[in-house]
Amino acid sequence: MLETEIVQGRRVSSVELAEIRALIEENPQWSRRRLSRVLAQKWQWYTVSGELKDMAARTLLLKLQERGHIVLPERRQAPAVRGSSLDLDLFDLLAPEPLIADLSSLRPLQIQVVGPKLPHYRQFQRYLAQHHYLGYRGPVGQNLGYLIQSRTGVDLACLLFGAAAWQCAPRDRWIGWSAEQRTEGLPLIANNSRFLILPWVEVPHLASHVLSQIAHRIATDWQRRYHHPVYLLESFVQQDRFQGTCYQAANWIHVGQTTGRTRQNHRHRDNAIHAPVKDIYLYALSSDGRRRFCR
Repeated sequence: MLETEIVQGRRVSSVELAEIRALIEENPQWSRRRLSRVLAQKWQWYTVSGELKDMAARTLLLKLQERGHIVLPERRQAPAVRGSSLDLDLFDLLAPEPLIADLSSLRPLQIQVVGPKLPHYRQFQRYLAQHHYLGYRGPVGQNLGYLIQSRTGVDLACLLFGAAAWQCAPRDRWIGWSAEQRTEGLPLIANNSRFLILPWVEVPHLASHVLSQIAHRIATDWQRRYHHPVYLLESFVQQDRFQGTCYQAANWIHVGQTTGRTRQNHRHRDNAIHAPVKDIYLYALSSDGRRRFCR
């Protein structure tokens, strides 16, 4: 019988194992995804940047099952990665052992720009599809991806930037532009649609350091790929999952929150479609960023 065992970098006692078994038995209809999320919330299992470690909890559950301690519900089909053969189930690949280190021991970081014809792209796709809570179904429109590695080439994080939100009242008020100016200026904004610190990586201050490093180079990278500039970065941080600590530490500006409604709501007023409330963060890439949008 398990007394105390190290699983996914965490000591799991017989009491905690009993708690996991009860959670599974009392909720037979729950998916593995929901079980891992609830477990991470119960254990207050967060990364140093404030992100819920539900993916680490999933890997922990899988390892417990492989060791014969629990029986998980049947696996449900995971989203496929569009345009590729990466039909991944979230439990198909086991995470490496935890990487626990000081940021100074990993610097200078290597920042790899990824894309369909560039190295590291397939691994970048796999990480997002397997470990990001939104999954990844392939790029849409203009986008720029980064794989972050340690100075010795160990994979640490992934970021993806793409097209800006069409309408965002707090952002639009902060810029101060007209509807016509917004139509012309949206291509000059990049949206940080995915940010993933790999779930086995435990490095204080890594997330904010990565954001700062990307902010110093993304304008040049975007210009090189698409032959036009970007002047502003935006990100929408889901409140019930993340605290936005890394964005705040990297000097992004909190300008408000989304309404919790989708763009379809104006068509379905009697049956509103609700979405998670998100905090809105902006980062101007130049001191005159707002002026550039309102010429």
